[in-house]
Amino acid sequence: MNKIPLIDLKRQYLSIKEEVDAAIQNVLDSSCFICGEPVESFEKSFAHLCGVNFGVGTSSGTTALHLALTTLGIGRGDEVITTANTFIATTEAISQTGARVIFADIDERTYNIDCKSFQEKITPRTKAVVPVHLYGQSADMEAIGRIANKHRLKLIEDASQAHLAEFNGKPVGSFGDCAIFSFYPGKNLGAYGDAGMVVTDDEVLAQKMRMLSNHGRINKYEHLMEGYNYRLDTLQAAVLNVKLKHLSKWTQQRREIAQIYDKMFKDCDVITPAIDHRAKHVYHLYVIRVKNRERLEKTLTQNGISTGIHYPRPLHLQKAYQYLGYKKGDFPVTEQCAGEILSVPLFPELTSSEIDRIIQCIRQACPKPLAAGVV
Repeated sequence: MNKIPLIDLKRQYLSIKEEVDAAIQNVLDSSCFICGEPVESFEKSFAHLCGVNFGVGTSSGTTALHLALTTLGIGRGDEVITTANTFIATTEAISQTGARVIFADIDERTYNIDCKSFQEKITPRTKAVVPVHLYGQSADMEAIGRIANKHRLKLIEDASQAHLAEFNGKPVGSFGDCAIFSFYPGKNLGAYGDAGMVVTDDEVLAQKMRMLSNHGRINKYEHLMEGYNYRLDTLQAAVLNVKLKHLSKWTQQRREIAQIYDKMFKDCDVITPAIDHRAKHVYHLYVIRVKNRERLEKTLTQNGISTGIHYPRPLHLQKAYQYLGYKKGDFPVTEQCAGEILSVPLFPELTSSEIDRIIQCIRQACPKPLAAGVV
């Protein structure tokens, strides 16, 4: 029995091998490994897909967020609100500015930041909000934007899992002061190493971020400020330029597989991903909820089906954030979901037989309980 992985990057590579190999060879032949033409090309192309004018390539999604926050003036004494249901990179970047992380609870249906909880966390020290478009579905940018405007907060979208996602017909990345993306290899658009980007419609902000990301300089040995080495690697940009041409097709394939799962799990004892009717979900992950997660996880493993948990322990309960003083019970929805979520394989190269095997295994393991009185 062949094992079904949660994601298979080798299959993806083999499907575009000639294009990728040629792009990498071109960089090797040019020997322009830092700030080469592929970087500029990718920045422009990806920003255009996000519906904005400027993109600044970075070494990772984490450095992209730190760059965005720093350029927007977030620092010591400030508070930044985000969700506890995300990868730690979101909050690391906030802490690295000297600002204090303030967590909000999540919406039980979408797993994104709950707008009521967000609003309740605002204080005079709050300077920014970082909504995370988790698993590939946009947060409620209509409500978040309204609250942020009312309280004059900077709005930075963490779209690391949401390439090509939309809200009310607009691409994620086009709602806030700026947005950040990760191109970690496992993302819907992934590099062959770490890579990231900040996108924005603010030309002044983009220019400052570009300088800061490259040692604060305007030419090789003239520096207007101290900066960082956050540059996007030319080899990674070359790979991303190739993959970007396939992203729309891959996204549609993800959505089609998700629709099959939705249909086939309707009469199972699992909760499938809820879809905000205003959003276009791009399914970075297909995350179900089930009461007895450990049992289902074990059954799938025994049948050669890989799973993941994103994320098993919310950030407010991590040892790294003990100093913030949160305790169990502070964010009940986040904590409940963290104990029930399970990611199952979903990637464009999944075969029909693999999809059928995943469906059959989950349907057998999680039958819908009979209603009371039914014999």
